[in-house]
Amino acid sequence: MKLLIAGANGQLGKEWIDFCSQNQIDYTAYNSNQLDITNALRMQDKLEIDKPDAVINCAAYTKVDDAEENIELAKSINADAVKELATLCFSRNIKLVHYSTDYVFSGSEKDFKAFPDGYLEDHGKNPINAYGKSKANGEAALIDSGCSFLLIRISWLCGKHGNNFVKTMLWLGQNRNELSVVNDQLGSPSFCHKVVSDTYQLLANKYEGVFHSTSEGVISWYDFAIKIFEMKELDVNVHPISTDQFPTKAKRPVFSKLSTEKISNIPGVKKEDWKTGLKKLLAEL
Repeated sequence: MKLLIAGANGQLGKEWIDFCSQNQIDYTAYNSNQLDITNALRMQDKLEIDKPDAVINCAAYTKVDDAEENIELAKSINADAVKELATLCFSRNIKLVHYSTDYVFSGSEKDFKAFPDGYLEDHGKNPINAYGKSKANGEAALIDSGCSFLLIRISWLCGKHGNNFVKTMLWLGQNRNELSVVNDQLGSPSFCHKVVSDTYQLLANKYEGVFHSTSEGVISWYDFAIKIFEMKELDVNVHPISTDQFPTKAKRPVFSKLSTEKISNIPGVKKEDWKTGLKKLLAEL
């Protein structure tokens, strides 16, 4: 199986490169400068030259707050480009792996009470910010394209590459002895090592459709920060605050836990508690 990795300079893209290199998987990888997925002709050229069996699309516009003012840019990358890429893959019988987000759901307190174990894959989408809307539109375009696809939703992504909450907390913990973290947004982290491993198992077992890849358990960002400092033995006084005390341009969901019931039944996929995933990531860092 030969893979083409788009968005190779991001957290997931770099994790895919590590995984392919370690497991002797045939691949080509391109960062956004080498391959802009909004350029359909350039994408077509790469597909014709590389002839992959599957495209791993890790490219995305992920600046949640900036998306509120850059709606068209977010749409062009997260929706329009996905539609064009899916069309290209359909015509060449190439499977397309595309990553989406927990933010396609409304994340209401009502949903938290109704689905304590997380949103199922077929739950209705109702995003509350521009970023979530752009990703939901990308999902719809992919599903309607007719191409063979894996649509994998992730949440609170953290890995050894790039910027993320874990690395930010580690930096703050080494430079401050006191900070405040939001305690009323609930979900679970997706760790890059598991997302890539889960995705590969789905590919290897020839699955198609929508899946969620994240860790077990429901926590707040405050809980996450506390455990990071505890595991790294950093003495930091962390204060829980409400979302209202930490205003952002984009509205955040109260609840964004993704159910892992479906993917946990796939051969080779094992459930992983968020604390176990965090321990593995801290060891990698």
